[in-house]
Amino acid sequence: MPMFLPLPFPGGEGREEASSMSIPSHRPPSKAPPSFSPFRRWAIGFNVVLVVLVVLAVVVMVNYLSHDYFHRWHVNSNAKTTLAPRTVQFLHSLTNQVKVTVYYDRDDPFFTPIVDLLNEYRAVNRNLSIQIIDYNRDPGAAQQLKLKYRFLASPTAKSLIIFDAGQGRVKPVDGAAIAQYALERVPNETQREFRRKPVAFAGERAFDSALIFVSNPAPFQTWFLIGHGEHQIDDGDDSVGYVKFASALRENYIQPLPVNLLGTNAPLDPQHCNLLVIAGPNSKLEPSELARIDQYLNQGGRLFALFSVLSLKNGDTGLEPLLAKWGVNVTTNIISEHPDHSIAGSDVIVDTFGNHPIVNPLQDLRLQLILPRSIGKIHSRSQAPDAPHVEELAFSSPNSFIKDTNPRDHQAFPLIVAVEKGDIKGLTTERGTTRIVVSGDSIFLANHQIDSAANRDFGVLAANWLLDRPQLLEGVGPRPVTEYKLLMTRSQLQGAQWILLAAMPGSILGLGSLVWLRRRR
Repeated sequence: MPMFLPLPFPGGEGREEASSMSIPSHRPPSKAPPSFSPFRRWAIGFNVVLVVLVVLAVVVMVNYLSHDYFHRWHVNSNAKTTLAPRTVQFLHSLTNQVKVTVYYDRDDPFFTPIVDLLNEYRAVNRNLSIQIIDYNRDPGAAQQLKLKYRFLASPTAKSLIIFDAGQGRVKPVDGAAIAQYALERVPNETQREFRRKPVAFAGERAFDSALIFVSNPAPFQTWFLIGHGEHQIDDGDDSVGYVKFASALRENYIQPLPVNLLGTNAPLDPQHCNLLVIAGPNSKLEPSELARIDQYLNQGGRLFALFSVLSLKNGDTGLEPLLAKWGVNVTTNIISEHPDHSIAGSDVIVDTFGNHPIVNPLQDLRLQLILPRSIGKIHSRSQAPDAPHVEELAFSSPNSFIKDTNPRDHQAFPLIVAVEKGDIKGLTTERGTTRIVVSGDSIFLANHQIDSAANRDFGVLAANWLLDRPQLLEGVGPRPVTEYKLLMTRSQLQGAQWILLAAMPGSILGLGSLVWLRRRR
């Protein structure tokens, strides 16, 4: 029987490997279990929603707490807008709801300082609301505002900040009036060119004045005595006119009015006359006038008396003995100053002050008086318990002396005093206390001199103290405007343009291309 032997197969080793391979199964593969169960998915979603709600709750609570506990942090100290203590104190006392509308062009250079300043006001007092209307970008809202305020109908009525406390108490502030400019020459080789350079921003003083106006029912009545050569509130003369001082009083909602006590039967009492100003009389007052003034003071009246060197040629004005009853010594001594404390020789630079609410804000400032008379308090060994309290406010330097005397006999002389006396026994007064301020110079508040040193601030502070307005006993002056210039040649300017327009965008584009090529590989 033939036998068949297995023949060697080419690639036997591969055959053995093939025979050892398993036969693939035709059954479908089993499905992988899901990574998240439905319950776990719902749990994750609920957790996300809960976290979002918690974050929103924290944001709401922080905003609610910040309403009463607010502090603004400034990264750049130069951009920080700080309010004067007087403004902060006044805002704390303000209870009226006031709407402030900024009717302005957003491209105006003073738009941002105005809005920043108003935001600081609102941060102190939430009774203020701020609305911004750009009459160039939003003509519809501008037209609606014109229908509400008739003074906007004029084509020149632009760049206004409108304060509205309701019930017709509206005060617009002209934006052009709160910016102070100076002419500056523009560097130009071909022709002489000048531009208006902003140097100061008086927004805070103007806004305070507007808020005082809309938050008070009626202005304080201040009578300026006339008929004896006094300074006139409608006189624009630089050396004797009081137009600027009257304007400063109006900014503080104090209405100045001229009065002749001989030509009117109007009652001189604290109810009708909140403040009486006698500024530099050159002739003697009539006995009837002095009697009315004396009675006014005994009823708790307020008096601002200013003497000048010009009155000495005609003798006493009659006010000197009247003021002596209130403890004030009005001398005939004209004070001359050492050259270190004088600019023109006839003036006295005052930088020494007493401790009083009128002059406390002026401790780091100075006054410039013109040929002042020495005004001090009468020193008496025995004083009654209800005697007037006299406080000397301003002094000349220790090197000053009486004019036309030996300069070696120098000493410090008092130049301004303040008087206060409480209720008079057995007499009911409308104001409660009598207050008097007496100055040895009246020219320092005239139109030319009032802008010198801190003269204007003193005049306003004295009026506010006399009217018993403690929330306004701080000076608010204009803020300096700082400009930063970058001087570059034409080649430097072209280089900067290439860097900004080509090099910086090109480097970003090149870096992006490298990242793209790297990922392609």
